[in-house]
Amino acid sequence: MKKKSLPLSKVYQLLEPGPVIMVTTSAKGKPNIMTMTWLTMVDFVPPIIACVMSEDNYSFKALKETKECVINIPTADLVKIAVGIGECSGSKVDKFKKFKLTPEKASLVKAPMIGECFANLECKVIDMKMAAKYNIFILEVVKAWITTAKKRQLTLHHCGNGLFTVDGKQIKLAFSKK
Repeated sequence: MKKKSLPLSKVYQLLEPGPVIMVTTSAKGKPNIMTMTWLTMVDFVPPIIACVMSEDNYSFKALKETKECVINIPTADLVKIAVGIGECSGSKVDKFKKFKLTPEKASLVKAPMIGECFANLECKVIDMKMAAKYNIFILEVVKAWITTAKKRQLTLHHCGNGLFTVDGKQIKLAFSKK
């Protein structure tokens, strides 16, 4: 297979993990939403997630201060809202009002859940050692919610530079447990 050199600035487009999520925080009684794609599973039970958030973001300061958030997973039909949320700052805009989203009370954290998202993960920060140098927060999911809809929900995945894909056909392989 013939290959060509790829600029290092494009590497993230190969590794962008997805799905697109919307992180909600609430500092000093002010809820906010941030669109994000930089997260990964670290452990499974309990679910531990690492996420990267720029220190320049309004949500970074709120997460650092409150040590809690909700990871809201939107369906692919919310792509324009997710992008719009990512293009403005919560320091200047009430994103729930601007994008007509429904804040719902979470059970274990003060940050609201987004009603329109098919899944909501209430999280608490359990490690901020890498936040100062790498903007990485380690979160533990303390409560998870998912829609009761029978239809499979399609998620949105960011490929860089305004390009998105929607997850599609699932493939199930049989394997033996050893």
